Amino acid sequence: MTQLDFLFRPRSIALIGAAHSEEKLGGVILKNLLKFRGRVYPVNPNYTELMGLKAYPSVRDIPESIDLAIIMRPASEVPEILKGLKDKAKCAIIESSGFAEIGEVELQNEVKIIGRGIGVRILGPNCMGIYNPYQRLDTFFLPYERLKRPKRGNVAVVSQSGAILSCLLGAVRESNTGISKAIGYGNAIDIDESDLYEYLANDKHTDVVISYIESLGNGRKFIEKAKMLSEKKSLRILKSGKGLSGQAAAYSHTGRLAGRYEVFHSILKQFEIQEAKDFDELIDATKALSFQGQGSRVKGQERISNRVCIITNGGGSGVLAADECMRQGLEVAKLPEDKAEKLRQIFPHFYGINNPLDLTAQVRDEDYISALNELKDNYDGFLIVALPNVLGITERLAELIRDFKGKIKKPIVFHITHGGISRKLTALLEKIGIPVYPSPERAVRGLRAILNF
Repeated sequence: MTQLDFLFRPRSIALIGAAHSEEKLGGVILKNLLKFRGRVYPVNPNYTELMGLKAYPSVRDIPESIDLAIIMRPASEVPEILKGLKDKAKCAIIESSGFAEIGEVELQNEVKIIGRGIGVRILGPNCMGIYNPYQRLDTFFLPYERLKRPKRGNVAVVSQSGAILSCLLGAVRESNTGISKAIGYGNAIDIDESDLYEYLANDKHTDVVISYIESLGNGRKFIEKAKMLSEKKSLRILKSGKGLSGQAAAYSHTGRLAGRYEVFHSILKQFEIQEAKDFDELIDATKALSFQGQGSRVKGQERISNRVCIITNGGGSGVLAADECMRQGLEVAKLPEDKAEKLRQIFPHFYGINNPLDLTAQVRDEDYISALNELKDNYDGFLIVALPNVLGITERLAELIRDFKGKIKKPIVFHITHGGISRKLTALLEKIGIPVYPSPERAVRGLRAILNF
């Protein structure tokens, strides 16, 4: 075990600043911890019992050593609380704010020195903490009613900002993607993004890591750990503070200086570490990688180039997809002449035998499979547009795609518009691991993430 195992997989937790109701943040955290499978010790000198658990005046009164201490008390009290964890706790999450982000640099440095002196690893301060659904561990101070947690899955979310973390979790949940870990690390006086990358690189539940960064404390360490992680699993980074006003906002948020974005961007490019341009691109890539990527690219895929085949039943949607492919550096390559001739023999004369391949409004479910079977060896990935307001598209399409998917190790993404049987068809496709997007452009961005161009 590493010391961070006590953070992510503790057997016992002390909540310092526990409260009796959800009117206080310490009460929200305690309620969330009631689902935890291990032992929970509320610490509050004013109570003997909180939410059905025995309460303790201090950590020293707890009858055993603890793996994890969560501190939700005013910043001025934190140094003395931390001193009390010596020889009593392995890790601590300081969720309290009021440190360098408001100019209290000396107080933050004092906490940092104390943590090092007593050998306790610290997450925070000014952070949301962690969510590990595989351990039913939730240290967030947000109630479930206000932030519904995503299901269990293979995506780890690492965020310097608690607000962005909650936004990412909401978007991940809406995209029907699951979470392995979620970490809001705040001011990062000890445990930072680099430490988290190193841990997640060896986490059996994690295949994809997405990371929101405002500023860095140790650039060399960051590059080393990010490169190491990206060689094992998919890593996507979203950087804010790209302009002068954003850099100033980042400092006021966490008290860490944000360097020039141009330098950060060029270094990521040099070391082939993938960066998302914006929030939506990050979520689209996350969904695709989670559903199909399982790593930096589809396992076992023999890449020809970056050639994409678009199969559609709506010409306009196919054109939009082709335009986005051009913007994303993907090649909508012409159909091989022998395959085009074969498709002309199979399909009605009014089908558009090009790339995009337009199956028109008279499409049938099996037409998609006929096209895929003919072209499966000629392209790296496939984007299928299925506009479900025509009678020829039924729920059976998902079954046919499932059977075809077993024959190839190449990515397939879908664009399905709202209406008709879209909700049911989308659910059936995503159940078999095919990501579905509400626009052709977003589907292209998802496909590009899998191909890793």
